[in-house]
Amino acid sequence: MHDPLTSTFAALADPTRRAILARLALGETSVTELAKPFEMSMPAVSKHLKVLERAGLIVRGREAQSRPCRLAPDPLKDAASWIGEYRRFWEASFDRLEDYLRKMKPAKTKRPRATRSKTKSKE
Repeated sequence: MHDPLTSTFAALADPTRRAILARLALGETSVTELAKPFEMSMPAVSKHLKVLERAGLIVRGREAQSRPCRLAPDPLKDAASWIGEYRRFWEASFDRLEDYLRKMKPAKTKRPRATRSKTKSKE
C-alpha cells in the first residue's frame, strides 16, 4: 500500500532534499545546477532526486541532454493540510492555557498612595 503522506515526510526528512526543494521553489533548473552547492557526487545527488521524484515532490523532464527538474506542489499542500489540523489543536490548547494563566494571575490591587508629611519650617 502506497501512502503518499508517508513518502512526502520521508523525503522531507533529509536536509539535502529540503535544500533541493528550496532551490526548485525558485524555478525549474537542471540537475547539474542543483548539484553545485553540495559536496557530493552526481550519483548521490541523483539518488536524492529519485527519492523526491518517487514522493511526487519533483518532476524531471527531458530536453535533449538536459534533465530539468521542477517542484510539484501537490504533495507539499497535502502535508501542510495535515499539519494544519494539528496547528489548530495546538493553537486551541495555547488559548486555553492563556485563559487559565490569566485566571490564576492575582488581580492587581491599587495600593494607597504614600502621603507626604507636611512639616512647617520653624522661623
